[in-house]
Amino acid sequence: MKKDAKIAIVGGGIAGASAALYLSELGLDITLFEKESSLVSGPPMCHLHAGGNLYREIDDAQCVALLKQSIELLRFYPQAVDFRPTVIATPLEDPQAPTELLARLEMLKEEYTKLITQDEANAVLKTPQEYYKLYSKEDLLALKERPSVKKPKELDEWMIVAAKNMELDKLQYPVVMVQEYGLNMFRISASASLALAKLPNAKILTNSSVTNVICDESQFNIEYEHEQQTHSETFDYLINAAGFRTGEIDDMLSLKRKRLVEFKASYVVQWEREDVLWPEIIFHGQRGTPKGMAQFTPYPGGHFQLHGMTEDITLFENGLVESCEESSHPKLDAIFLQKINRGWHSSIIEERTALAVEHLTQFMPNFKTAKIASKPLYGAQQIPGYDKTLRASEVSFECDRYARCEIVKASSILTMADAITKELIKLGYLDEKALGSRDFEFITQLNPQEITSKAKSICEQREYPLAMAEVNCPVS
Repeated sequence: MKKDAKIAIVGGGIAGASAALYLSELGLDITLFEKESSLVSGPPMCHLHAGGNLYREIDDAQCVALLKQSIELLRFYPQAVDFRPTVIATPLEDPQAPTELLARLEMLKEEYTKLITQDEANAVLKTPQEYYKLYSKEDLLALKERPSVKKPKELDEWMIVAAKNMELDKLQYPVVMVQEYGLNMFRISASASLALAKLPNAKILTNSSVTNVICDESQFNIEYEHEQQTHSETFDYLINAAGFRTGEIDDMLSLKRKRLVEFKASYVVQWEREDVLWPEIIFHGQRGTPKGMAQFTPYPGGHFQLHGMTEDITLFENGLVESCEESSHPKLDAIFLQKINRGWHSSIIEERTALAVEHLTQFMPNFKTAKIASKPLYGAQQIPGYDKTLRASEVSFECDRYARCEIVKASSILTMADAITKELIKLGYLDEKALGSRDFEFITQLNPQEITSKAKSICEQREYPLAMAEVNCPVS
């Protein structure tokens, strides 16, 4: 075994940070380069896609992959998951009927049962019988008359507050409630940072920009700027986890790869309503049209994160770009790079947040009193290839010593880590016993209060409400 192999990871988003943590726990010598001052920033994430039911356009194979991957992610970052279900509602004017989801939901329930049979520790989405439930209009009218439950446990109890606030006459039936949970980016950042700090073989270089990568027959030489000084270091294996900048590293190595990059944003508001816990609520719609999907994600303290899949809200005109023959790096317009690097103008924040609130108000009229709570959550994500509907994607490889992380959804990180581990075993850097390892000792033993404290400091640093560092329903 080549125990002294040095592994470089470029990019400290959820892919790079998780790969660093996973491989460090296997005993490898890891150096992580991250341009920002903390780990796991970038495009907004808020949802554990345990079945992919938000995406009607993807195939069953991707849904099954997202279910399995989400369960693994939950087990890897248990203190970053908000254990509340999701309501999926279909507006009357939507061309697709909610009944089209039913075969998929039954298929996913069967797949969940199989996963539990394989490993009882996979039973993290309640029982298979509780994976989803259907509600008629009569069911919701009856629930609307019931008193709200401050700390709901059963699906019916979760549905009460949604039934009281949704425009029931504007929906098709049935309405679905499914065990797709919340995912807290700030707590993932805190969990990964704290766990990596405990691993002596993990070297984390934040505020470090990789300026060049040179490959010879045996090593990669990485040039980078850190603390206003230029450095150079050699490594045996390179993992490119640079997110939407992945193509920049490819270009340094003269590698060709087709990919898309898309700029997205979600909006943070505060809405003081009755003191109860909310499920997430999704109103389906056609992406990119004025009737695009509306997403209502709850956080503590009356805070909500909003998506509206229209070009006036979450999506942006010219915000989706593709690579070309000359470069593997899709070129975003300068206006988007300015938002990523320097932030947003206050007038744009106000305008788009107001449109996000208005988009939700068509289905939840009481929501019109919601107010801006902070700047948006925003960033760009890459999608390998040219299929913008792709959701389940993990990693690709060039030569024997170069891995390219290409996750689209956070759920895919452990599938990605397994694929990289397999390649490292071939090179003699790891023993075969490492493949499929799920010993998450360093991260599962973290103190929840320590995670919350660290997550709050990250919220403060990034100028988001401190309440967003917490989860309403932590792991029991």
